Amino acid sequence: MRVLIVALIFVAGVTIAYFLTKPGEDETLKVYNPIDVESEMVDKDLSRKGFGHTIQQFSFTDQSGKSYGSKDLKGKIYVAEYFFTTCGTICPVMNAEMQRVQQAFKGNDSFKILSFTVDPETDSVAQMKLYADGHGADPKQWHFLTGDKKDLYQLARRSFFVLKPAEAANQGDVGSDFIHTNYFVLVDTKKRIRGYYDGTDSKEVDKLIGDIRKLLEEK
Repeated sequence: MRVLIVALIFVAGVTIAYFLTKPGEDETLKVYNPIDVESEMVDKDLSRKGFGHTIQQFSFTDQSGKSYGSKDLKGKIYVAEYFFTTCGTICPVMNAEMQRVQQAFKGNDSFKILSFTVDPETDSVAQMKLYADGHGADPKQWHFLTGDKKDLYQLARRSFFVLKPAEAANQGDVGSDFIHTNYFVLVDTKKRIRGYYDGTDSKEVDKLIGDIRKLLEEK
């Protein structure tokens, strides 16, 4: 009888340990909606939206001079950032980290990287190509996008939620209408935001790489 009781206790312990450590909902990546994001990054009419947010349709021109956007991203996982080629502060650090992200998923057609310029007046297609080549960007995987400033900024404000006026002011950028953020934004195949990561922090980027792998496994 004593042996049976010990055996039952052992089995119960193993079962509890399994359910405590097995992958579950707690390890599933969060789906971000406007209500989950810092208020200064979200237009007021969207700030209380708690479900159903997806990235709006868009199309810009990449460093190859080709149109690239939502239609090319169907069924893809991607990371988005906003930067500008003449930035001498956080952008060089961010794009050195983004090179690590590209290397981790080199040749994987299910994953893309999008770098949107915040300074399209300077960042022409030729300028973006020069910058992309300087960062070893694979044009099939890492797209540097330029276009109309109004459209670029609307996408940042109403889809990716990366506009931080206070941060831009602190970094000495031009006015509060200038996006300059350190965030990388992870988007899944359903156009939902699944994470924000500090692109200047290598540990955060390590986490991003791990989360991309999770989404690829889900896919």
